Amino acid sequence: MPDPAVSRPTGSRVAALISYPVKGCAGVSTTTATLTRAGLAHDRGFMVVDQDGVFRSQRRDPRLAVIRPAIIPDGTCLTLTAPGAGTVSVPVDSSGPRREVQLFGDRYRGIDQGDEVAGWLSDVLGGPSRLVRVPPEHDRVTNGETQGTTGYADGCAVHLLAVSSVDMLNERLREHGAEPLPATRFRPNIVVTGWSEPHTEDRLRRLRIGTAELAFAKVAIRCVVTTVDQRTGRRTGPEPLRTLATYRRAPGGVSFGANLAVTRPGELAVGDPLIVDQWAAPDRHTGPDPAAHPPPLPSFAMPPPG
Repeated sequence: MPDPAVSRPTGSRVAALISYPVKGCAGVSTTTATLTRAGLAHDRGFMVVDQDGVFRSQRRDPRLAVIRPAIIPDGTCLTLTAPGAGTVSVPVDSSGPRREVQLFGDRYRGIDQGDEVAGWLSDVLGGPSRLVRVPPEHDRVTNGETQGTTGYADGCAVHLLAVSSVDMLNERLREHGAEPLPATRFRPNIVVTGWSEPHTEDRLRRLRIGTAELAFAKVAIRCVVTTVDQRTGRRTGPEPLRTLATYRRAPGGVSFGANLAVTRPGELAVGDPLIVDQWAAPDRHTGPDPAAHPPPLPSFAMPPPG
């Protein structure tokens, strides 16, 4: 039986759905979406790699953010657009030869999408680049409280973020003399409105949206990608990591948002209510009192991509 003493926030709804067909590139907003075992349809189904097959990330290539992808629903054609570079269309190859690719030091396979898009990406990013697609047999297993799978995402199938969490951060940024940030700075898949308490998403354990079901995997540990302006592809300095470090320290860094695994695929839409079947107890995610044990600020040096 659920603990009757545990608070159960209600009234939450999906405010935005965003997929990222090409890892590291701009997001695509939609009002309805199919949620697969690996996340929103086509999310992180493609990845840009260097000449050695190592993934390119906004950690080192912030200009990825200005590349805008579009993919037709059946996934057979991908279009990329970037300022000053025009557009390239890619007839998607889902059956060609596999090549080895590396994501955070782990080895996977990818299907190369050809020389035309490779040349276009190399010009936009200023270095040798190739575009690869997740092969149909991709069987990556993600970790956390609930295991799942995903394509080329950093960690889990779905990243969920509450508007109230962004609002709290922006209040603190203003107190520090910094500019407020949009939720898109954190590259979420699902943005949720209706929770008055910031970071309510940390307490999710099992939930339903539309006809899909999801389960909590782990909190999202943030990196220097959050310092990249997603409109311009330029780094903006130490925020929001500097401010998050004052109140959101967690093992491994600073946390902001929740990573989820998909336990039942389905359809979902903006405006759908979140039906939460299981919550964690309040404050389960928090560590020592930050006022009593001030956390060190994170390093803002660029980490290696692996």
